Amino acid sequence: MEWVGFEELFGEVVVSVARELQRVAGLGGFRAAVAWQNRPVLGSGVGPFLAWVPSVGGRSSMPRQREELVAHYWQRFCVKNDTIGFFGPVGWGRWDLSSCGVSVDPGVGFVAASEVYFASWAIDAVAKLVNADPALRPWIAPRRIPFVRVADGAVTLPGRPPQRISPGLLEVLARCDGVRPARDVGPAEALEELVRRRIVVWRLEVPADARPERWMRRWLESAGAPGGRALELLDALESGRGRVADATDPDELVSALTEIESTFVALTDEAAVREKGANTAPCRALVYSDSRRSAEVRLGKDVLESLAPLELLLTAARWLTWTLAQRVMARVEEVYQGPVDLATFWFACAPILHGDAAGIAADVQAEFWRRWESILPPLTGSQVHVSMLDIAGRVRAEFAAPGAGWTAARYSSPDVLMTGSGDLVLGELHVATNTLGASLFVNQHESPASLLAETSRDHPGPRLMPLLAKEHRSRLSARIRHALVRPEDYYVALVDYTADPARPRTVLSADATVESRAGRLVAVLPDGAEFPVVDVFSHVLTTLVMDMFRLPDQGGHSPRVTVDRMVISRESWRFAVDSLSFADEKNEARRFVKARWWQREAGLPRFVFVVSPTEPRPFYVDFDSPVYVNILAKSIRRLSRKDPEGRLTVTEMLPTPDQAWLTDANGHQYTSELRFVAVDE
Repeated sequence: MEWVGFEELFGEVVVSVARELQRVAGLGGFRAAVAWQNRPVLGSGVGPFLAWVPSVGGRSSMPRQREELVAHYWQRFCVKNDTIGFFGPVGWGRWDLSSCGVSVDPGVGFVAASEVYFASWAIDAVAKLVNADPALRPWIAPRRIPFVRVADGAVTLPGRPPQRISPGLLEVLARCDGVRPARDVGPAEALEELVRRRIVVWRLEVPADARPERWMRRWLESAGAPGGRALELLDALESGRGRVADATDPDELVSALTEIESTFVALTDEAAVREKGANTAPCRALVYSDSRRSAEVRLGKDVLESLAPLELLLTAARWLTWTLAQRVMARVEEVYQGPVDLATFWFACAPILHGDAAGIAADVQAEFWRRWESILPPLTGSQVHVSMLDIAGRVRAEFAAPGAGWTAARYSSPDVLMTGSGDLVLGELHVATNTLGASLFVNQHESPASLLAETSRDHPGPRLMPLLAKEHRSRLSARIRHALVRPEDYYVALVDYTADPARPRTVLSADATVESRAGRLVAVLPDGAEFPVVDVFSHVLTTLVMDMFRLPDQGGHSPRVTVDRMVISRESWRFAVDSLSFADEKNEARRFVKARWWQREAGLPRFVFVVSPTEPRPFYVDFDSPVYVNILAKSIRRLSRKDPEGRLTVTEMLPTPDQAWLTDANGHQYTSELRFVAVDE
């Protein structure tokens, strides 16, 4: 009888949860956020869910799926600290060392400014129409492929014998600089021959930028022929983007997004939303929005003092980058056989950079963990507290390194969260990168020029940076592309050429030389400038090391580790998926009870984040919430089907929702994280 009573009570609770989720799903802000993320879901999931009348008997499979859909988006909007649009606006803060604690000026309203941007592939579609228009082809500037070397009347591609070409073709090739239009370069027949021999690219390519439409319009206006369908598409896209930006409610936003997508399909005969794929960047829609929050935060001197443990972590991070660079470059130096063009050397090193380097990084990671194990006390129990003074000497001895390893590695970017009592929690320490240099942050700063000035203080001289592909699902897109690049900095195009061809100090890899000077390999550019070759490999090295900073895995359970007032590692658990039998329980009430038993037996807190190999990102679970327990169970079953030997990682949520300190003018609380950039001087 007791179980019957519980089931009746559980039925009442899940119906009340469904009604609360319907309230959430009806909020204008929620619907607008979903429209930005995945607009079709509003019609296929959110709309039918709002039309449903919750009842115990009516909670069939489909209504429960829609409940979970709404709950999934709601947790992402509320607790994930994602920097996406108006529900994750960027806010800039300042240090005020004359004060203590944290002060928040909420400003006026919630968002101070928003801007709607084009995904790069949307404007690439305009360029595609240009390339298909015979009238515009003479105005497209051909360019030499970056790794094609020209010398002694021949062209050479890495790994291939030289190709002799006629003096006439050599003259045409010399004018293929990516700036001069084809009509001023030479006969179309000669250009077609160079294209056929894979020496030249003759197509319009839009440079990587947060606002690619501006470059596209300038090009169309400079061409000596009518823009035709390309200009029509660009006009339509910009007009549609304007309507999206002007939308004042979710219905207007949905209408504007639908209209711009319909126009795109009509003019290009291509899909307006890209499918997920190996080379698809996160932005799959035509447009996206980024915003700047009205609030400004000021941090006092006591907060700065509480960050002191970061000194030890950054010392260890320097060792990571130095050690990785030394071991990878030792292999690279084995390839070097004397002065050679950079393109040839880059391709010769590719098996190391895209193969052996991963194994080297794994060895460095293992050694990193061993050194931390020799420093920290036994990591047992639920929590381990350490005094910075007790471990500082050993950290500096174990992780002694003379430098960062490569220029970009002088930056590290910790994400720090704060509890209501002022204690700090390290979210992540991104090694060898300035995360605040990403376009999405720079473009939401009131004075990007001031950020460039800070960059010049960090790097008084020019830097050499590899040109990267325009986008890739790993870490490349217009939003997260590094934007703090100064005119004095050099780009080197290894394979991809994604800069404006008119930009000075952009060098083709085939035109640079690798030489050994004073015991190190340097890249010598055509104007005589020299840079360490390791800087050419910087993106590969950063990709390997960026997420390597974490304390040793303690197997099934790792305690929370606190140094002074900073938590440097949250408590976490790892479970074999075949041990989580509660997920297979068919009865929803019994599944909820069994999940709660498991939670208590495992010692898990109420609020956690879960990482599963089958999920695209970590997700939040509240063990007091039936819908989030259902989401967890479904994820477990999905992992069990895909990999019966898979493991699930659970991490405590810290700070918890009741510890949120960031408020708006109405006193509403928000989860947040503080992003810093540390510079190794």
